[in-house]
Formats: sequence, C-alpha cells, structure tokens
Amino acid sequence: MPTIYDLKPRFQRLIRPAAAGLVARGITANQVTLAGLALSGLGGLLVGLTGAHWAALALLPAILLVRMALNAIDGIMAREHGQQTRLGALLNELTDPAADALLYLPLAFSPHVPGALLVAVVTAGILAEMAGAVAPTVGARRRHDGPFGKSDRAAFFGLFAVLLAALGGGAWVAWALWIGLALSAATVLNRCRKALRENTPGEGE
Repeated sequence: MPTIYDLKPRFQRLIRPAAAGLVARGITANQVTLAGLALSGLGGLLVGLTGAHWAALALLPAILLVRMALNAIDGIMAREHGQQTRLGALLNELTDPAADALLYLPLAFSPHVPGALLVAVVTAGILAEMAGAVAPTVGARRRHDGPFGKSDRAAFFGLFAVLLAALGGGAWVAWALWIGLALSAATVLNRCRKALRENTPGEGE
C-alpha cells in the first residue's frame, strides 16, 4: 500500500544541500537527531502548557514538517558524509517513538480529546515502529511498510491538530482516533507479516 514514506527519495533531494551545509559547519548527524527530539519536546510542552490552545495546535503541522526534515537530514549526513555510528543507529530508533510521545500525548490536554483513546493511538504507533525495528532479529530488513508509518502518522496528527483548532470538539474526534488506532494496528501486523515472509524460503516480497 502506498504511503507518504514513498515520497522520501524526492524529499531527500530537496534537503540534500541543507545536509551538506550542516556538515560543512561541523554539525553531526547525531546532533541533528537530538535536535529533532528537542523540537518535539518543545512542541509538546507548548501544547501542554497552553492547554492545547488553538494557536499551539495550529503550529503543530509546521513543527512536524521541520521534525520530518531533520529526520531525513540526519540520515543523509550519516549515509553520504561518513557519519554512520553505532550510537547514531540506536538514537535513530529510540528518538522516533520518544518524539511521537512527547509531541502527540499533550493533545490530551484538550477537553475535546478522549485521553485514553489518544494514548492507545500513540502506543500503537510506537508498537508499529518497534515491529519495523525488530525485523532484523528474524533475518529481515528494517521494515517501513504502511499503511501508517512515521510520516503518515505525522500527517495524520498535523491534520488532526488543525481540525481540532478550527472545529473544536465533536464526534469526529473519536472517529478520527479510532481510525488512527486501526491503521496503526494494521501496520504492526503488516510489518510482522512482511518480515516473516522475507525470511521464509520460497516466498518473495
């Protein structure tokens, strides 16, 4: 199933000059990774401290876009500028779910958002990333299959925040979160299935 992740090569071409510029200034890929995490923390803090005020919610898509750019830039710096490290590999896997939690969970401060359901959606997203990350333990590649990968969740929550700022509460909030939960669950299953098939003799991708 096509996902936003499929657009990554095109996006990387756009930001490759920025990655080269950062390398020229002595900035490392790991520093960029941590900057993305810090940005997510600050964004979540802003949403939480304002009680999910509409202005903070409206800023969320911009924060998510910058975070996605930083995530792509650190990968380019690591692969194309000789900055791949074991620490970087760990940070790459650990900071993504941490950033999701920091940025999305404060949406529960909105009186219109059912907190338990939001936590379930964020948790399912973290499980989806874990399913992709542990695939190499069964002899498969790191899986990025959809339908609800990291970039798709960012787009979902960005749109969710904008609609919440513009429309406030309503039945649509719970429906949207249930859809996000279902898509995350499907992603966990899909990544596990693809990882097992990849390592099964006689079965292809």
